[in-house]
Order: sequence, then structure tokens, then C-alpha cells
Amino acid sequence: MGATVNLQEIVERIARFPPCQAAPASLSVGPGAGPNHGPTTALQSRSKKKNLHHVKKRCVYKKRHGESEEEEEAAVAAAKDSAESEWTEPEGNRRHTATVADTYTMPTSDGPSHFPVFVAPPHGHHQRSPGYVPGRVAPVRSPPPAKAPPPPPLKPRCPPPERQPTFNLSEENQRRERARSLQQRKNTLICFGVSMGAFLLTLILVLSLTSGDVIDENCPDHNPSLSSWNPGLQPEKAVVVRSGHLFRLESSATFFSLTIQSGGQVVFADNADGSKNITLRTHHILIEDGGALHIGAPKCRYRSHATIALLGRSDDKEVPEVPGLGHKFIGVQGGGTLELHGTERVSWSLLTQSIPATGLASGGYSFQRNFSRGINLRVVDQDTAAVLFSERYDTHDSRNDSRQLTQLLRSLPPGRIVTLAVGDSAAKSLLDDTKRTIEEKLGSSFVHDLKYRQAWALVSVVDGGNASCTEDVREHENHDTGGRALATRNFTTVDGVGFSVTAYSEWKTGFAISGFQVDAVDQVVLNLQDEVQQTWKPGDHVVVASTDYSMHQAEEFTLLPCRRCTSRQVRIQGKPQYGHVGEILDGVDMRAEVALLSRNILIYGEMENSCYGNNMCQFYNHDTYGGHIKIYANFSSVHLSHVELKNMGQQGEKGRYPLNFYMCWDVDQRGGYREPTYVDGLSIHHSFSRCVTIHATNGLLVKNTVGYDTLGHCFFLKDGIEQRNTFFHNLGLLTRPGTQLPTDRNDTLCTSIKDNVYKGYTPSPSTECKAVSTFWIANPNNNLISNAAAGSQDAGIWFVFHSASTGDSHGLVPETKAELTPLGIFYNNRVHSNFKAGLFIDKGVKTTNASAADPREYLCLDNSARFRPHQNADPGRPRVAAVIDTLISFKNNDLGAWIRGGDIIIQNSGFADNGVGLSFASDGSYPKDEGSSQEVKQSLFVGESQNRGTNGGQNKYWGPGGADAKMRTLPRNRTFPIRGFQIYDGPVRLTQSTFRGFIPTPERYTNAVGFNLKNTWQLTPQNNLSRISFHSTVGLRAFFGRPGQWFEENDLDGDKNSIFHDVDGSVTGYKDTYVGRADNYLIRHPACVLMSQWSGVICSGRYSQVYVQTQGAPSLTLSISRDEYPSAPLVLRGTNSQGAPSQQYQPVLMMSKSYTLHWSGPAPREVVLSLINFDKDDWVLVGLCYPSETTFQIMADINDRQSNTFIDLTDYGTVSSLAELEKKPMERKYFFDQPVGLLWLYLRARHGREGHSYCSVKGCERVKIMATTSSKQTCNCTAKAYPKYAKSPSAAVPMPALNTQPCKDCGAKQLVFSSEPWTVYLQTQIKSLSSNEQQRGDNTSSITVNEVIMLFSQPGYFLVTVDACSGKVTKKTSFSKMDAKMEQYLKTGIPKRSMLLMATRGQPKDLVKVAPYLVSFGAAKAASLQTKEGLAFWGFPGGSSPPSWVTLRTGQGDEVLGRQERYLPLGLESYGCTAPPPAALPRRDLELLKKATGQQ
Repeated sequence: MGATVNLQEIVERIARFPPCQAAPASLSVGPGAGPNHGPTTALQSRSKKKNLHHVKKRCVYKKRHGESEEEEEAAVAAAKDSAESEWTEPEGNRRHTATVADTYTMPTSDGPSHFPVFVAPPHGHHQRSPGYVPGRVAPVRSPPPAKAPPPPPLKPRCPPPERQPTFNLSEENQRRERARSLQQRKNTLICFGVSMGAFLLTLILVLSLTSGDVIDENCPDHNPSLSSWNPGLQPEKAVVVRSGHLFRLESSATFFSLTIQSGGQVVFADNADGSKNITLRTHHILIEDGGALHIGAPKCRYRSHATIALLGRSDDKEVPEVPGLGHKFIGVQGGGTLELHGTERVSWSLLTQSIPATGLASGGYSFQRNFSRGINLRVVDQDTAAVLFSERYDTHDSRNDSRQLTQLLRSLPPGRIVTLAVGDSAAKSLLDDTKRTIEEKLGSSFVHDLKYRQAWALVSVVDGGNASCTEDVREHENHDTGGRALATRNFTTVDGVGFSVTAYSEWKTGFAISGFQVDAVDQVVLNLQDEVQQTWKPGDHVVVASTDYSMHQAEEFTLLPCRRCTSRQVRIQGKPQYGHVGEILDGVDMRAEVALLSRNILIYGEMENSCYGNNMCQFYNHDTYGGHIKIYANFSSVHLSHVELKNMGQQGEKGRYPLNFYMCWDVDQRGGYREPTYVDGLSIHHSFSRCVTIHATNGLLVKNTVGYDTLGHCFFLKDGIEQRNTFFHNLGLLTRPGTQLPTDRNDTLCTSIKDNVYKGYTPSPSTECKAVSTFWIANPNNNLISNAAAGSQDAGIWFVFHSASTGDSHGLVPETKAELTPLGIFYNNRVHSNFKAGLFIDKGVKTTNASAADPREYLCLDNSARFRPHQNADPGRPRVAAVIDTLISFKNNDLGAWIRGGDIIIQNSGFADNGVGLSFASDGSYPKDEGSSQEVKQSLFVGESQNRGTNGGQNKYWGPGGADAKMRTLPRNRTFPIRGFQIYDGPVRLTQSTFRGFIPTPERYTNAVGFNLKNTWQLTPQNNLSRISFHSTVGLRAFFGRPGQWFEENDLDGDKNSIFHDVDGSVTGYKDTYVGRADNYLIRHPACVLMSQWSGVICSGRYSQVYVQTQGAPSLTLSISRDEYPSAPLVLRGTNSQGAPSQQYQPVLMMSKSYTLHWSGPAPREVVLSLINFDKDDWVLVGLCYPSETTFQIMADINDRQSNTFIDLTDYGTVSSLAELEKKPMERKYFFDQPVGLLWLYLRARHGREGHSYCSVKGCERVKIMATTSSKQTCNCTAKAYPKYAKSPSAAVPMPALNTQPCKDCGAKQLVFSSEPWTVYLQTQIKSLSSNEQQRGDNTSSITVNEVIMLFSQPGYFLVTVDACSGKVTKKTSFSKMDAKMEQYLKTGIPKRSMLLMATRGQPKDLVKVAPYLVSFGAAKAASLQTKEGLAFWGFPGGSSPPSWVTLRTGQGDEVLGRQERYLPLGLESYGCTAPPPAALPRRDLELLKKATGQQ
């Protein structure tokens, strides 16, 4: 706590001072004061304080030196003049370095120190606050020699008391005594005057402190060693602040440049009311070698507005470039200190109530027309703002139109909004009866005297009287009027959304104009998760993230004053163009992020109006040469919090980013920093090159920071060796393509930029570029906790793997082992609105320069990396599973997540509305991978949710879909086959997960479990699913593709071998079965169940793979026939490119069966058959086709891939017949049927496997066949082999019975997947039933709470109350009608802190009477229910600020309600709950943050 001033105590104690006696040490204010400490009691900058200091010094001067009064006065005056002299810059021309004269009498600080430079170092046992900048424990650089501090002033003492005169003195002695006495009296008078002056000046100083400046040792600008600095406008001066110069900048200033060095210090002044607004304009600020720049402190945040404007153009030759920094920067070099701390604000929050496009669910309304003669009318629903009726009545020419208008107005129910506007003229045939009706029903005062061609507009409420009517009239003069007749009135929907209805009518330049407007301009209120009202102020700027496929639906707004807003609400200027979700839909948290862009400390680059020079103008039409901040190694202290960085970064320059930690190495305790380095609460927006760059820096904490609208990777780890950095609760959105790296570029930039490729090579965008990401993580050993990637051109979060250190770190770490490094903490991150993928874990970067051998650019994407984490990054040690915990991924155009490698576990995650929810790719498959695993558990997959999106904002596709078949935005294309979980190769395990919302349409095959399209790679039958739950909205559980768009011929090797294991029957109903392609007869038997809708088949059996590798026969296709189905061979092309010298095939085979293999050309001279996923004693009998004269050398071995050695080498012997071979299945024998051309042998596993390994515990069991033949004939023996070797089909494993019982313990335990997993939500569904629905055959009405269904069958009302703190259902009550009993129940029967759920059945009587009672449960107003046929209501009793989830939905006619779902948070303090609900989880994010930053 900072010290404060007790005014009364100081005044009283000063008054007690004896003449010429210094104030006692105990009076010093603040723990730093006293005789042994530097003064910390007042702002030294004040002139009154200075005067007091000089008066006190005068008394000391007299006693110490004993000069005469004249000498004393002259000395004091000289000292006073010296101390009060203002700083002035020396004369000079532009860029003259101005040094500050060392003329100050106050204490100074010279050189860096690990103590805060604005507080004197403690002495003895003095205990003080940790203060502001702990700095480093031991500076890396040696500080310059420090000057000895001036000695403390001696304690002032007065002359001794006067002695009594003696009478026996000589005359000379008496004369001397009289002189001495006279001198003592003079001294007494002088000291008395000095003391009185000190008292008066101290009193003035103390009184000045009561104006709001309270001394606080935590505030850098309160340092008494600082001197006031008002340099003013000096645009030509290069100012240097060095040793002994400790300045408090009191007012705005302009320099050419500012250098702070050698212990110099600049502190921005502040005051209590935050009115000290200071702007510093300069080309650059360089802080080095003990220099320091302070604006606020962590314990004394800056309250005023501070702005640093960085000036300059890239083509200004008169501005010299600073090596390593260039132009337009703030640079912190070794020994420098940069401490910027603005007012603490909520950096970003989440919407808690959806806002539709235009702000109104009805979409708003706008109409204007010329010469629409007569009275134009619109009827508007007062509850929804929807225009219900539109018509024109030509009351100028038609009396009948006037009568129709009268009839309409009399038929409207009370409360309806009616708006009228005259076009041209309306008076000639306007009947008196119509006028009276308008007066009576709408309260008009002008209609009775309406004249020819008068402009008239009216907005009113039916039966609302004059008070509800707003109207205006203007006279007509020569086809013109005195202005527009304009009528506007504000209303509120039943959901509490404000809207205005406007009508206008006028004559203008000879045209009669009339029109209407219904909108929510300046009336939209954002409901937020956090209390922001205290720190988000009118005039601030916010951005609301997209919740659709296009990141371009992010919208900026300015905040407006809002008296009626709660602490969690703000009002925006204008209206939203797109819808933004503010709720949990279908169990997935899709709430839009809302970020505050404004801060009271602003650093920005001054920009030109358009692009110029070498600033990538061929790609951008705006200036991209912004400012930048660069931090070098060995800095003393750097902490930035709640600072706004705008127009920062330089797209055309390398290493010029908004904030760049450049090769700082360890910046936490490991690097000697007592207070670890952090950036917190920054707003980085409209940036021209990235957001935060971490370059060869470890241990940095980046939290609560917003990166919005930037070019290139936003949060960027650069060289692949950055580790232990922690990203906590950061938000990045609208990450656009940039030019600097190939991975930043889109298609156009990729193919246009060829400066660093080899001799005109044209890059491939899909494989080398197109990877721009909001979080670019170049080493897995970093921590991501509670971040949001809310819109990028390519990926939200991308983990990429550098095989060696790159960039400026090239050669420092020749082998990073990034692929082997375990993943840091990954918890509670959300990714959405990204075009390519939400989360992407795959690929590396090219680490060599372009050459003839490899013409690609340095650092382009490279497909060689495979993430396979092991302990200590040692492949010889056990694997360490990478855990992706609590990932929320929605509305990503291509993939919710693409993850390659293993072992990897995804858990507690939600995927919704992605092109493909989740796709795993293996570590590499055999033979490159020893068998990693990938697992998904306790997760939710939603195909098409209730988030229907907004057509626009670069969303290209719009069509019907979802469970309700309504129009919605679509990923990729209207026909794209949406999949929840995609199987690529494997092995993958999916368990305890739930699917919902996968309904195929005539245009697309939307399915829950699908396969990678056009897949050339092999799949493993070890892919398995268990304990899966499918919601009733899943129409297609699995799909294996069909020839056509997206699938093409659906005939590649991976397509044909698609398969997965249904372990428990939760997918198919048949336990321990396999599901594969219906046309793959290698896996079938007669008892298999055909699933034609899936294009699949369900079979029992045991299945494994044989890896067939050939040499010496390029471009061969392999045809495999099972002896039981010889007419249905499986033809494989091989996974290598055609023409390759070797080829590989990997068919899935049913065990304990026999097969023949045939070639499309001459047989390969060498074939290796590897047993993949064979368990011990699994076998197949294979016959390979060869020319009849072929001779063989066949051997078996075991390949140990770790040591790349071969053991147990055994040659095969021959037998004379297949029958003999079948009798010796355990022996290494073969039989060659020369007439047929088939070489028969057994493939049998002799050793067991462990875990997910492809091979046995001893290694990979193989059979190698080396054939010698001169024949060039095509080796296809099918015609000779069959029917000789044909067999009757049979099942090796019996088919189980169909299980019709519900699956127990299936699906995810969680019903809600939220970005706040510590908050418990209640799943509620209300199924009201109207008479129309009953006539259509629907007879179900219910209320469901957390999947517990409560049915009701009697017409009327059904009410359920739930305790808002515990989530327990407390009451279930039904009423046949709205009678006195129901009225009393609504008044007194609902328990406090209860959630009220109300449903209806049939067409309840007296529905209108219910409306007023709903207001007491949070409805914004009494709804108009006269014509409604049913309702669904969620309410909460009492309180002036109802929860944002309070909702009333109504049905009428064909607009039936159906099943309505809401997710309600439990246990909130605003409900009056004193304890969290029983199922609440601890704040694991905070626990993990402590762990990540070494605080545990």
C-alpha cells in the first residue's frame, strides 16, 4: 500500500516546531522517508516544495559555514537560482543531440539497479512494498560507475540560549557580550522567520495535496527525485536523457528522437482525476544501458491518457536508420527498462445473448418510393418489430380505398404499431369517417385538417391515445415543402431490444417521396459475461467476433452512454450487419468474443493516406509502414499491461513487429528476473505485421491480449527453439495474409513473390504457403490456456515443427527435436471462423535455402515432420501422450481440427458446424511409424447446429440444412459432405462421445463418421469406436462414399479399404463387428449385414493388414481375390506415384482365409510381405502369381527398426502340394503350382504385439520373396486359379445378434462443452404442442431438464421450477387454464432463486392473461398474445436485471414452436447463490497458469 498524507497531523506537528529546528524524522510521510532515506513525502516537481527545500537549506548553510548575513543571503539566492533553473536544450540544428545539463540539487540515480529507480534502495531492516519493477536479480551488463550520492543535509540547529549577563566584566568584555547578544537576537529572528516560512510553505504544499495528488511510493511519477519537464515542441532535436536526468514529463512534447541511457529516466506525469493527457511525438525512442521509461506501474496504474506517436516514412532519407531497429520504433536494449501500465480493464469477454443481424430478429425494414400516391401504411408487431402488413390506400382518388383503410384500422388489436406516410396527396377522397377513425384509434391531431399535397407522417399505437402518437406535417409549395415531415417513435421488443419506427413524407425537387424505417440503430445492447461497465466507457471502441464461417463478419463499434445498462451491458453505435451468437447451441459454446480495443495508453504509428514506396503497394492499397517495439536481450525490466498498439508493424521490413522480443533467451526466473517478464491486457489492432513475436525467447507470459486485424501470423513463435512461453486468455481475430514468410501468404501472394526461390520456380500454394495462423507455435513445449482464435485466413492455432533452428537462430540448435518434444499445456482453447482449420498439428518448414535440388523457398511449408513426443525428446524412451483438453471448435470452413502424429489424446472437447469436425492422421503408418495411438474421448460432435449464420461477409454458400431444414450458411459448398469424425489412416480410438445434427439432404451426404475423401493411403482395422451415442437428429451414422462430386470415382486404395471396428455395437447394434465398404469382398462373409444407405457392410471376424512392397516392377496394379469370392477382386494402385521404382500396397484381409495376388504386368523380381497388426497365431494363406519357369529364394526375418537390424533369418523350404502345405501351417514352407503359376505360402504371426504397435514385440515379421524369371508376360493367374481354388463363403467368426437395448454409459458425460468449464449449465428443452401440430400427428408435449423428460398430456399449461443454485427440479405443476389458482401460483408459488420453465398444449384459454405475469419473471414487457397458439418461456423471478437467458417464444399457424432448447448457467451470484453447484469444477485454468509460470 502506498503512503498517504494525514493533513491534520502534519499541520499540528509543524506548528509545534521550535524556531530553526528541523522537522523530526517521524513526521516523514511514507516508509521511504527519514534521516537515512531519500525523501518520499511530496512531489518534488512542485515549485512550492522547491521553495521550502531552499528555505530549509538556508538555515543549514548559515550554521555550517558561519558567513555574514550578506554572504549567506547571496549563497542561498545562488543555490535557489540553480535549483529552480528550467531545463533548456542547447542551440543547434535539426537532429542536434540535446543533452540535459546536470544542474539539479535533488538526489539522482546513476546506472541500472535491481531496485526500482524511482525509490531509494532500502537500508538496514527497512521493510517496503515490493514496488514497481523488481528487475533482474543480477544485471547481465555491468552498470557504469555510480556517482557517490550527496551527503544528507545536517540537522539544522539554532544558536544556544542567551546567558545571564555578569556584572564583574571589563568594559571590553561587556562590549563583546552586548555584540554577542545582539547577534544571537538577530539569529533568533532569522530562524524564526525561516521556520514560519517553512511552516507556511509546508501548509500550502499539504493543502495542495488535498486536491487529489496522494503520495504513493508505488507510483513512478511520485518519485521525489524527479524534476518537472516541459520541453514543448522541439521537432528538430535529438534528445538524450542520461545520467542524473530524472524527468517527470508534465505536458505534451515533440522531439526528433528520444534516447534514454546511463541511468536517465523519463516518467509520464499523472493525476488523480486522470486529466493529465500527454502526447509524445517522435521518430523513435531508444532505451539502453540503464535508461528507463515509465508510464504507470502495476500497483499504481496510469489514469490519464498517454499517447506515443511514432513518426516517419520509409523513404525519408534525412532520418538515419538505427542499426537493428530501423525507423519508427521504441527499442529496449541491454540494461533498459520499459514499464507501461494503463488502467486495468476487462480485455475481452463473451456475449451472453445473441444479437441478430440489424439488431432485430425480424431483420428490420426499409422502404422508400416516389409518387406512391395516397396514404401508405405499415403495421408493425410491437413484440418483434416485424412488419405484419403493408399497403397503399389512394385516398386522393378513391373513396373505396378510404373505406378499406377505415375497416383495417378498426380490425387491428390494441397495441399494434401503425405508421402512415403520405405520398403525393391523400386528402381529396379521404372520408370524414376515416379521419375520425385515425383520430380515435391512432390519436392523430393533424389528419382532420390534412390538405392537398401536404406532407404528413405518423407513428402511433392502436388505442394508445394522443400520448402514443407522433406525427408531423409540412406545407406544399410549388412541388416543394418546408422540409420533411418526419415521425419517429421508440419501442421495445418482448426480448428487451429497443427499436424505432420512422415514417417520412416530403416534396423535394418536384418529387413526392415517402418511406418507412424500422431499425435498432443506436439501440442495440450487448450482454456480456463480465462486469465491464466500470472500465468500458462511452467513446471506447470494441470489436465483436464472427460466429460464422467467414472471419470478415467481425464488426467494430463505438460505445454509447447507456443509463439503463447493467454492469454487464454496453450500448453500441449503429447496428450490426451480421448476426453474432451469444449462447450455447446444441451443447457447444458458440458465444462471440467481444474485445475492447481502446486503452488509455496508446502507442501508434502515424500513417500516410495511401501506400507508397517499397511497402508492398502491389498487394496493399494502404500504408503498411507502421511503428514497432523491439526488446533485446539483457534488458533490465520490461512489463507492459493494458496498452493499445495501433498501426504498428512494417510489412515490408523483416523483424518490425508491433511487439518483438528479439533473442532475449530466458526472461523469467531462469534468466535472473525476479519478476518474470509479461505482457498483459494489450490491444494490438490494425497491425501491418503480426501482433506479438517471440523470437528465441523463453518463459514469456502473454495474457489477456487482443490481436485484431493483422497481416501475417498474429501470436508468432519464430525460429523453432522458443520454449516455456505461456499464452493465457488471449484473443486473436481477423488474421489476414501477409508477405513476409511463405506460410503467411495466400494463393496470389505465394505465386507472385519469387525473390527467394530458385531460378523462376513457381511455388505451389497448397503445399508451400497458405498457413497464416492466429497462433503460430513453432515448438510444442509452450503453453496455451483459455485462448481464442476467432478468425484467420487459414488456421486458428497451428503447431509446426522445425527440424533445426531457423532465421537469426540458424545454426544455434542444429537439431531441435521439436517433433519428439512433449506438448506443453493445452487447455480450454477455442477456435472458430477459420477458413482452413481451427487447430492444425502437422508439417514442418524447409530449413535450407533454395537450390537446383530443391527450388522451394526457405521456410516454406514442408511435409516431412511427424509429431511423435517421447520423454526427454528421446525416441528410445517411452512415448508421452500429447493431451488436447477442452477444445471448442466451430464454424471452421474446412476442418475443426487436423492432427497428425501420436500419441495424442483429445478429451472434453466440442466440435460443431465444421466442414469436417476432427480428422487424425497417423505418425506415418508402417513402415515409418512404430505404432502410435490417437484417441478421442468425452467429446461432442455437431454437424449442423442452430447457428444458421448470416448470408454475407464473404460466406459464399447458402442453402437448406440442419434438423429444421432451414436456410443456413454452408462450409465449402452446398454439396460438400459434412462429417463429424473423419478416419484417415489410424489407428484411432473414439469412445464416450456424442453425435447430433447430422441430417443428409438431397444435395449432400452429411454423416457422423466418415472417411478422408479420395484417399490413396492405407487404413488399419484397428480404428475403433465404442460407447458412442447418437442423438435423434443423426440421420446417417456412417458413410463410405459414392462415386460423384467430391468422391470422384471413390476407387483409390484408401477409399476401398475403409474400415472401423465397432467394439461394443454402439454404432451398428452388433457387438464386436467391423464396418467396411460394401463392395470390398475381402472382408465379407454371407452373414454380413448390408447397410446400403451407408454404402457399407457390417461383418464379424478378425482383420489385419499385409504390407506388400515390390521392387523392380514400376506402375503395377495389384489384384487380390479371396478364394470365397473370386469374381470380386480388390484392385489396388499402390500408394507411391506411378513410375516409382518401388511400390507399396496395404490391403485389409480377413484372418484365417486364403487369397490370390495378381499383377497388371510382369511380376516384380522382389516382394516383401510384412505382417501388420497381426496378433500371435493370426494367419492368412496367400498365392502370388508368377510365370511357370520362375525360381524362388524365400526367407523370413524380423526387422528391428530401432536398430535397423534383421534377426531370426530363416529360409523357406518347398512342399509338393497345397494339401501338404496346409498340413504344415507352422512350418516355413511354400508350394509353387507351376501349371497355374501360383506361389502358395502361409503368413503367420509367431509373436504377440503390445499396445498400438503395428509389429510384434520382437520386431516386424516379414517374408521376402526373390524371384528369378526371364518372362515379360503379364502375371494374372485368375483364369487358371479359379474355379480350382474357389471355396464356399463362410464366416470365420459368427455374426452376433442385433442388440436393440439402449446403450448404457454411452456418449459424453458432459451435456455442455463450454469455454468456461468451471461453470455448470442446465440443459433444458421445452416441447409445446399446438392444435395444428396435433392435427399433423404429433402428440408429444414435454419439458426436459438434463435429459430427464417430463411429459404432460392434458391441454393447458405445464410449469416446472428448477433451483437455480443446485439445478434440482423443485416443482412440476399443470393448469388447464389461466384461472385464479394459476394466477396465485404465479404470484406466490414459485420458490425464490428458481428457474421457471413453461410450456403449453393445445390452444390454452386466456393466453392473453398470462402475459402480464411473465414480466415479473424477466420479460421486458407484457407480450401481445391475442393471436398466439402456444408459448415456451424461460423465466427468473424478481430483480431489476433479469438474466440474459430469459426468453419468450411463441407459435402461430404454420410457425410452430417444435422443440426449443436453452442452456442455463447455474449457481451464479446474481441469482443469490452462496455456493457453487455440486457439479462445479475448480478453476483449472488458473491452476495450470501457476504451473506453467512456475508459481507452483
